[in-house]
Amino acid sequence: VELVNIKDVQIRHNALESARIAANRVMEKFVGRDNFMLKIVPYPHQIIREHKRVNVAQADRFQEGMKKAYGKPTFVAARIDSKQTIIVAEVDKNNVEHAKTALKRASAKFPSPCRIVVCEI
Repeated sequence: VELVNIKDVQIRHNALESARIAANRVMEKFVGRDNFMLKIVPYPHQIIREHKRVNVAQADRFQEGMKKAYGKPTFVAARIDSKQTIIVAEVDKNNVEHAKTALKRASAKFPSPCRIVVCEI
């Protein structure tokens, strides 16, 4: 069972991690710890930088505006194309419905709509 992305999007590392935890929790509860394999396919390589701004009175003396506004690295993200697989859950035929509910729970953590695809190995 696969979770497939529909739109081109960047997904931050903490969204991928929270989706993994949500899906893993459902699968362990209903399927059992040894009866499934869950894999997060994309790896977050893209570094997201943020230009911090000062929000106090007379802040114009402290900062230089957008001059040299390269920013500090704050997050990493994975660039995901449309129709790219995000999560793969391998289960036997008896537990396909549980895998679907786990991937539905995980898809709620992502900023773009996703589709669940069932394929046999």
